[in-house]
Amino acid sequence: MGQSAGKGAKVMLDKLKSIFGAEKPVIDKDALDTRLAAAVLLVDAARADEDYTSGDKARITEILKYRFHMSDGDVTDLLALAEERAEGSVNLHRFTSTVKDNWSEEDRIRLIELLWEVAFADGKIHAYEDHLIRRVAGLIYVTDRERGEARKRVAERLGLGPA
Repeated sequence: MGQSAGKGAKVMLDKLKSIFGAEKPVIDKDALDTRLAAAVLLVDAARADEDYTSGDKARITEILKYRFHMSDGDVTDLLALAEERAEGSVNLHRFTSTVKDNWSEEDRIRLIELLWEVAFADGKIHAYEDHLIRRVAGLIYVTDRERGEARKRVAERLGLGPA
C-alpha cells in the first residue's frame, strides 16, 4: 500500500476538488452532498420506467451541467458516481433530506421540474415515474399543488400540451 496508495488518494482528492469546485484544501461537503443527491434523484427518475437510455443520460448530463455550472468531464464523473449510488440505494431519504436541508423552497420546486424533464424525456410519463416524483416531492416538502404546477410548466415548455 505505502507510497503509491497515498499518491492515489491524493489524485482522487484532487479530482473530487476539481469536480465540485472546491478552492480550498478541504472538499466542500455540502456542495458534494447536494450535487450528488440531486444527481442520484435524477438518475432514479430516469430509471423509474425501467428503461434508462442514452437519451436519459444525455438529458441528465445537460441538467447537471447547467444547474451546477460544471464541465463535461466533471459532469461525467458526477453522473457515474450518481449511477453507482442509485444502483445501491433502496432508500431515497438520505438524498432527499440533503436537498431538503440545504436548498430553498424555490430550488426544491426547480428540482421537481428537473425530475419531470427527465421523466418526460421519452414523451410520456410512466406510472412509476409519477410515483417516484410524488414521493420525492413529499420528502423535500414540495406540495402536491406545486408538484402539479411544475409538471404543467415542463409539459408546456417541452411542447407536450396539457400534462
